[in-house]
Amino acid sequence: MRRTALKDTAIPSIFTFPDDEQPGTKRIRRETPISSEGEEPSLLTSTPLKTLASVQELFASTSVRFADVACQTDPPTTRSCGTQLSMTTHTPPFRSTGGAVSCTDTSAVRASGPSRKRPRLDLKEEDEEERYEGPHDVTYDPLHSLTLTQSTDVKTEPSSPPHKIAKYIVYESCLLELFELCPRCGRASRPRTRTMGTFLRVEQNCPHCGVSRTWNSQPIIGSVPAGNLQLAAAVYTSGASFSTLERIFQAMKLQLYKSSTFRSLARRFTEPAVVHRWRRTQDAALEQLTSQRHNVMLAGGMRADSPGNSATYGSYTMMDLRSNMVVDLQLVQSNAVAGRCQMEMEGLKRSLALLEERGVTVNSIVTERHPQIQEFLKETRIKHYYDVWRIEKGLSKKLALIAKNKDCDLLKKWLPSIKNHMYWTAASSTSGPERLAKWTSILNHIRDVHVHEDPAFPQCAHAPRTSRDKRKWLKAGTEAFIKVEKALTNKRMLKAVEKMSPHRQASALEAFHSSISRFAPKNAVFPFLGMLCRLYLAAMHFNENAGRPQATSSTGELLYRLNLPKSKKGEFSIKPVKVDPTYDYVDGLMDLIFEKVFEDPGPYEAEVQKIPIPDDLSAQFEKPDKMEVIASYVSRFNQGRGLNPEVGELPAYP
Repeated sequence: MRRTALKDTAIPSIFTFPDDEQPGTKRIRRETPISSEGEEPSLLTSTPLKTLASVQELFASTSVRFADVACQTDPPTTRSCGTQLSMTTHTPPFRSTGGAVSCTDTSAVRASGPSRKRPRLDLKEEDEEERYEGPHDVTYDPLHSLTLTQSTDVKTEPSSPPHKIAKYIVYESCLLELFELCPRCGRASRPRTRTMGTFLRVEQNCPHCGVSRTWNSQPIIGSVPAGNLQLAAAVYTSGASFSTLERIFQAMKLQLYKSSTFRSLARRFTEPAVVHRWRRTQDAALEQLTSQRHNVMLAGGMRADSPGNSATYGSYTMMDLRSNMVVDLQLVQSNAVAGRCQMEMEGLKRSLALLEERGVTVNSIVTERHPQIQEFLKETRIKHYYDVWRIEKGLSKKLALIAKNKDCDLLKKWLPSIKNHMYWTAASSTSGPERLAKWTSILNHIRDVHVHEDPAFPQCAHAPRTSRDKRKWLKAGTEAFIKVEKALTNKRMLKAVEKMSPHRQASALEAFHSSISRFAPKNAVFPFLGMLCRLYLAAMHFNENAGRPQATSSTGELLYRLNLPKSKKGEFSIKPVKVDPTYDYVDGLMDLIFEKVFEDPGPYEAEVQKIPIPDDLSAQFEKPDKMEVIASYVSRFNQGRGLNPEVGELPAYP
């Protein structure tokens, strides 16, 4: 057997030892008892949202490890079977012979001794053991190496920005198990908790040895917990509702701040960041349009926040038809104009004025059939076209009502053909007269007549063929044909057909209007700036995913899905499956909020203040006294018996 030899640096010790721990015994470390029940504390449990770095810091400061000075030989490399963790996992704070170090001052710990803190803790990883040798001083006592003082708010800077660190759901009872015992004497202590929204602070004071320390569940940026700020920004930028989030947190008993705090954080940091990023995105889009010179084709349309004349806001969107990118958004409040009917006209004027100011020359624009817009665009050099989908939608509704009549059942078979004929007329024509000639030819076609008198379109484009079923054709002079002819050739319809867009349609604009509902649903009420920022978020999301390619299978085949729309009355259609959307704009907004807006919000707030915000709709009315309104309250079921303001309830029946 190999004999034990003294190390070259061995120093005699003046300490005495118990009988079971004589010099030469292999005592590797003295650990803090794990719990009163003998169970091992769990790393993956606690309550509000905690970062991985904060939990690692907690473990790094709660375990005590040392080597006996009396044992002058190298200890064997082992690990504890009680915790299943390596010896280097729980790095203890210690002091050199020069002075004491707080258990929470990790920067001082790294500077005062050879011990190092692991940057990451992985339960499935088994690292090499690292032993600790005490200072070469005969007066050094390992039991007094852990000197803890009253700690202040020490913020340890993580290796990554706070908004990029992984978070976990931690239960409070499991977290407090880590603070039940004093890290110095190992006796029971009573931790005290303080919360601020999702933020948790644990203060541990030992009544026996006087140890005091503080642990924070989140990094603190300035005076704001990072988790509170990131949660508010994540909810806002993803288009979620705080009221829905609040109900989810209540169901899970997760800690959350009030709605007033959410609005405050959104107003100070999130909304300025959204406005700034949209301005930079819009500048890049307008620069591309400027380079196209006289070949700019746009589509414009308005979306109201509620149907009918009760709409508060009208958002007018201007989209580039070549790239399907939103280039401008104008939010018009109803009290800023004469009424709801004027909001669309005002939005168009503002968009065209902005484009002209930026040097964009608009060649053509596709809109819906709005009489005021028609008159306004006549005075400009912009070619005005109508969206085919809107014309076809209105005509199909009229023809469907006609087909419900008793003598017009035969028209039901022709409805899909008339719809397709309208799209073919718009796509295959190059001038207004040609569109009219092709459109009116449908009246001859449905009567089995395929030669026409108009020289612009003398005969049908399909191959000649003989019909076997003569009953499917309409006959001139019948009630069904007269009603169809009136619907297809009235004065307003012919003007619309003549100006149908021959190049591109505004279907992408309708898709964008549908995506707005994810960020600003019509059943929710937002202030003017909040509504505007949600429109900007919807535009950034749509522009990022406008050119998504079609998804493919593992073998490279294009994917499609069956669609059964309600309007087709049981008919199926095929739609291509697109790849999953991306949300890179959210990551960019998070970086902007944490790295720039929070550090210096002044320039971003100044950019928001330049936006003209109209007064609320209620500002034009005088607010009555609340007590007078209560006194005049009369219930529908208690006519003549008003509410008693002193009691607060209706009087009882005599």
